[in-house]
Amino acid sequence: MTRLILASQSPARTKLLTEAGIRHDVLVSDVDEDAVQAKYGVTDAHDTALLLARAKAEAVAALPEAEGALVIGCDSVFEFDGESHGKPYTAEVARERMLRMSGSLGVLHTGHWLVDCRDTAADADEEAAADETPEGTGATVGAVSSAEVHFAQMSNQDIDAYIATGEPLHCAGSFTIDGLGGAFIRKVDGDPHAVVGLSISTLRDLLVHAKVGITQLWDVKSQ
Repeated sequence: MTRLILASQSPARTKLLTEAGIRHDVLVSDVDEDAVQAKYGVTDAHDTALLLARAKAEAVAALPEAEGALVIGCDSVFEFDGESHGKPYTAEVARERMLRMSGSLGVLHTGHWLVDCRDTAADADEEAAADETPEGTGATVGAVSSAEVHFAQMSNQDIDAYIATGEPLHCAGSFTIDGLGGAFIRKVDGDPHAVVGLSISTLRDLLVHAKVGITQLWDVKSQ
């Protein structure tokens, strides 16, 4: 049975995979996002999302617990007015951003990186002795799924009430689409799953490089 490990502590991502019927385990990386960005000097929102997704996936793939599994890392960065916005963390930053975003639009970039940690033919000594064919491809591939997010007009009262819930403080761009913040999103042009933080269709495309069909990960019994 093929194992998939999600290298993210995001409840929204694991919920999305679960609701899509995809079996997975969660193993969180200890990647220092600021240090990674400083090391490579990447500032573009699209490239930053992919860089951080790769860093998280590769960090988890290096752990003993990931042996024999596929690891998917994800990271989301919101692009607004030419600036990259990650998580605001403070109410002040969230309020400043949301006042600017009200009635406007931005692009949410979600980077995905897949690492195949299964044994490959090059590692096949033990498997050959057991007359087994290694399934691993050694694939390490990534892609970005982006979606344009259009926001409704938000009053100061709306913004303060939303921030008081704490929800936007730990979300890229200071909003969610699958929670309370969905009330302030008029429409999405692109993959809505990318706005949640993990594109199922992008995951499907990446799995092809590991010669795995997404249906092989379906946990039909839980549906």
